[in-house]
Amino acid sequence: MSVTAESVRQLRERTGAGMMECKKALVEVSGDLDAAAELMRKQGLAKADKKASRVAAEGVIATAATADGRAAVLVEINCETDFVARGDDFTAFAREVAAVALAAKPADVEALGALQLGSGETVDEKRRTLIAKIGENISLRRFERVESTGLLGSYLHGTRIGSLVAIEGGDAQLAKDLAMHVAASNPRYLSAAEVPAEDLAKERDIRVEIMKNDEKNKGKPDAILVKIVEGGLSKWLGEITLLGQPFVKDDKLSIEKLLKGGNASIVRYARLEVGAGIEKKKDDFVAEVKAQAEAQKLKDDEKNKDGK
Repeated sequence: MSVTAESVRQLRERTGAGMMECKKALVEVSGDLDAAAELMRKQGLAKADKKASRVAAEGVIATAATADGRAAVLVEINCETDFVARGDDFTAFAREVAAVALAAKPADVEALGALQLGSGETVDEKRRTLIAKIGENISLRRFERVESTGLLGSYLHGTRIGSLVAIEGGDAQLAKDLAMHVAASNPRYLSAAEVPAEDLAKERDIRVEIMKNDEKNKGKPDAILVKIVEGGLSKWLGEITLLGQPFVKDDKLSIEKLLKGGNASIVRYARLEVGAGIEKKKDDFVAEVKAQAEAQKLKDDEKNKDGK
C-alpha cells in the first residue's frame, strides 16, 4: 500500500529513524502510526542486542551536581567511535543519565539502567533505541557518586576524564585544584596506608631481583642494598598515592603538604577516564584485505558455477 509523506514525517519525529525505514514500517502495518512505531522499536532492540558484543572503548564522561554542591556524579557512557561520541544524540543521552543517576542514587549500573527518564523510557531502553538509530554499540559502563559535608571539587578535562574530590576544611579553590590534580595525575590510592600489603610485597620482590641481577651491585653490603630498595619503594609509593604525589601546579609541594597548608583533609576522591582498562581492537589491515580477497574469490567461483 502507499503511505503519505505526512505519516512518514510523523514517524520520523517519533523514532528518529531514516525516511525509508519509516516508510517500510508503515507499509508493513498498513499505515498504522502507533503499530509502525512499536514495530520499529522491536526491530531496533533486536539490532541493539546483535551489536552488544562489539567493543565500545570511546565515549564521554558526563557529570551532574546538586544545587548545594554537596553531591556529584561521574558517569561513563561508551560507544565505538569518537565521531559518535561527539554527536548531539549521544552527548544528550549521557547528560540525561548523569542527571538521573544524581537524583535517584542507584546502587549499581544495573539499577541505573532500570531508572526512568523524562521520556518515559528506562535508561537501558533509551540506550538500546539509540544503538538502533546510530548503528554502534553503546554501553553504560560505570559511575561514581561522591558526597561531602564540607566542600566538593569537580573537574572535567574535555569529555574524556572527570574527577571529584570531597574535602573537609580548606576552600573552594583548594577543592578545585585537588580535582584538577586527580584528573592529571591519576593516583591509585589516597595514602600509603591504603596500598594492599600484597602489592607492596610484590613490588619489593621485583626491586630486590633487579638489584641482585645488576652487575654494579655485586660486592655491596646487604644493608646498603636494603636501603636502596626501600628508598625506591618510598619513591614508588609517592608516585601512586594522592598524598605523596607532587602538586601539578607546584612540583616542589606534595599534596600532603598542600593540605596541611590549607588546614584541610581529603575525605574521598573519584576519577573516571573514557575507555580505561578496555582492550581496544587492533586493526590488522593485511588480514582484513586477505579476508576480503578470499570472500570475493568465493563469490566469483559461485558465479562461474552458476554460469556453467
